[in-house]
Amino acid sequence: MKKFNIFLLVLLFSTMAYGKIQEAVLAGGCFWCVESDLEKLPGVKDVISGYSGGTVKNPAYKEVSSGTTGHRESVLVKYDDEEINYATLLYYFLRGIDPTDGKGQFNDRGFQYSPAIFYMNENEKNIGEKVLEKIKKDGKFSKIEVALVPFKNFYPAEDYHQDYYKKETFKYKYFRFRSGRDRFIKDHWNNK
Repeated sequence: MKKFNIFLLVLLFSTMAYGKIQEAVLAGGCFWCVESDLEKLPGVKDVISGYSGGTVKNPAYKEVSSGTTGHRESVLVKYDDEEINYATLLYYFLRGIDPTDGKGQFNDRGFQYSPAIFYMNENEKNIGEKVLEKIKKDGKFSKIEVALVPFKNFYPAEDYHQDYYKKETFKYKYFRFRSGRDRFIKDHWNNK
C-alpha cells in the first residue's frame, strides 16, 4: 500500500509540475550541434538525435550520411508546452542554423544535412509558415531555404551519437568550431 501511495504522489506531482509534453522534429545539419543548442533552452526536456523523412526503416549513420536513404539528420525535441510554445522553439532553432542554405549546413553538404521543419499537423504547419515568414520579413536574409514538410518518421541514431557534445566534449567543440556554425550565428544573429 505504501508503494502505491508514493506512486500516486509522484503521478500527481508530475501532472502539476509540467504542462503537456509535446514533440517536434527538426533538421539543421549536424544533429550534435542542434541537440546541444536545443537542450539549453528552458522548457526543453529531452533532445534525441536521429534520422527523419526517408524511405529506409531504421537506417544506420553510414547509410544516411551517404545520402541514399532520403533521410535528414534530425532531432526529436520533447518540450513542455507550458514553458515554451512551438513558435518560440522554431524561432530559437532557426537562430542556430543558416536558414538560407537548403543544400546542407556549414561544412556538412547534401540533402541529408539540409534544414527542415517536420510538422505533425496543420496547426504546426501554419505556425512554421508564420515563423519562416517572420524571419524573412526581419530582413536579415533575402531568401529562406528551410523545408516545411509533413512528418513521416523518426529513427533514433546510434547510442554514440546521443549527447555526443557531453561525451566527447573536446572533439565536439573542435568539430563545431571548424564547421563555421558559431561564426555564422555570431555574424548574422548576434547570439552570445
